[in-house]
Order: sequence, then structure tokens, then C-alpha cells
Amino acid sequence: MSARIIQSHGSNMGVIEAGSGEPLVYLHGFADIHACMGELQPFHECLAKKRKLIAPAMPGVNGSDELAEGATSVDDVLFRLLQTLDALGLEKFDLVGHCTGGWFAAEFAVRHPDRVKSLSLIGASGLFVSGAHIGDVFMHAQPERGVDYKTLRTMLFSSADHPIGLKYFPNIRGDIDIEVRRYQMLRFGSYVGFKPPYFYNRTLVDRLYRAGMPSRVIWGERDGMVPLAHADAYAKGLPGAGGAARIVPGAGHAVHLEEPAAVAAIMDELLAG
Repeated sequence: MSARIIQSHGSNMGVIEAGSGEPLVYLHGFADIHACMGELQPFHECLAKKRKLIAPAMPGVNGSDELAEGATSVDDVLFRLLQTLDALGLEKFDLVGHCTGGWFAAEFAVRHPDRVKSLSLIGASGLFVSGAHIGDVFMHAQPERGVDYKTLRTMLFSSADHPIGLKYFPNIRGDIDIEVRRYQMLRFGSYVGFKPPYFYNRTLVDRLYRAGMPSRVIWGERDGMVPLAHADAYAKGLPGAGGAARIVPGAGHAVHLEEPAAVAAIMDELLAG
């Protein structure tokens, strides 16, 4: 694994890379690399065994410069992502995203379908689904009694005491680098999602038809942040998804961290094809 800062048109962008072969771009969410941990987790390592994994950090997170003052739209984020991919020389690639990263993966795919070979969405936000609003991560990110992240772990994992959840969000002050990354990710999230209902672009669902590449929609059965109704909406809206999401039993929102082998196996089916 290597972590570096690349520069394009005056903007610094943090990137983690690993593995070799055909490029696979990974866009992160809240419980993820860049947003919490600075190194790959087992799921990402699975991907890097067969592909060259390229994981850019969102604006303002883990080495990436923040967006320009006043830039808060989905298109502003996507333009920065486009800058990063162009600077890396990536013309065509497989694309996967989790949580907000899944949202921006879908937004990129509908705008640039000629550049995306396949699309995998894992617990992706981004859609407005009536009666199934995305959870308020900002409220739950405030620890109870100053140190207790129980409600945040309940939202992001299958249970408040899941070992992976306790590793990422322990009830103590963590390493300063982890604390800073978590703060930066919440700050980024506030630019694009700080308005109830959270983390959606109302126009996206009507644009999904443009993303005709082979796709997978992968969800944890017990996702406490993005309801299962969103998985169904993505699976029905993406022409290459086969009309049905792949649900991992017992897993939470961070399904790729809780069940890395199961999620990687689902993706292997797509990438092998």
C-alpha cells in the first residue's frame, strides 16, 4: 500500500493505492479508509489482490484540499473527483463506492458512463426515497457524555457492540490522526448533506438509466443509516443491476467491514464477468 498527495490545477488530493492490474477506483464513506483509518482494511485488501486499487480521499479529508469557498454542490465534488482521475491518467475503470462514496460513484457513472466499466454500490446514499429517509449521522456523531459513541455505532454497524464498530468508534479519545480524519469526514458531509432529509440528490433516481454498465447493489440486512428501500430503488433504476440488490444477512451499514469476504465475493462475480 502507498499513500501520496497528487496535485492538479492547484489542488492537493490524497490517494491510497495498492495492488496491480486493471484499475479499480474506490470511493469511501464514513466508516472507512480515509474517514477513520489511514490504512487498508481486509475488504480493500481483497480488492487489491486482483486489481490496482485506487482510493482518492474526499475533499477536505486525509490530505485532500477542501473545496473552494462557496463550492458545496454535488457537481463541485464530482469535478474535484474528475480532476483526480485525470491527474492519475485513468480513462476507463471499474468503480465502487460505499455510503456517500456510493452516492458519488452513481453520480459519476450517470455523467460519464463511457469511463466506467462496472459499478458497485455498497450501502449507497444519494437517492430520495419517500418514507425511508437516510439517518442523521451528524446528531449521532456527538458522543453521549462526551465519550460514548453507542448510537453512532448502532447506525453504522449491525450492533452497538460489534468489534469492528468498537475499533473504529471506541468510547475513548482515540489517536489524534483518527480523530482528525473523523472530524474532516463529518465536515465534508456537512457540505453536501447537512439538510434533512440527509445525503440525497432528488434528480439522481431519474438519471440512473444512463449508467448502463454491469452493476451490483450490495447492502447489509441491518443497515441503520441507509434503509433497504434505497437498495431496491438503486437495483431497479440501474439497467445493469439485474433488478435486485444483493443483501448480506445480519450485516449493518458498514457491510464491507463486517463481512469483507462476502462482499468481495459478490464483487468478484461482477469483475470476473
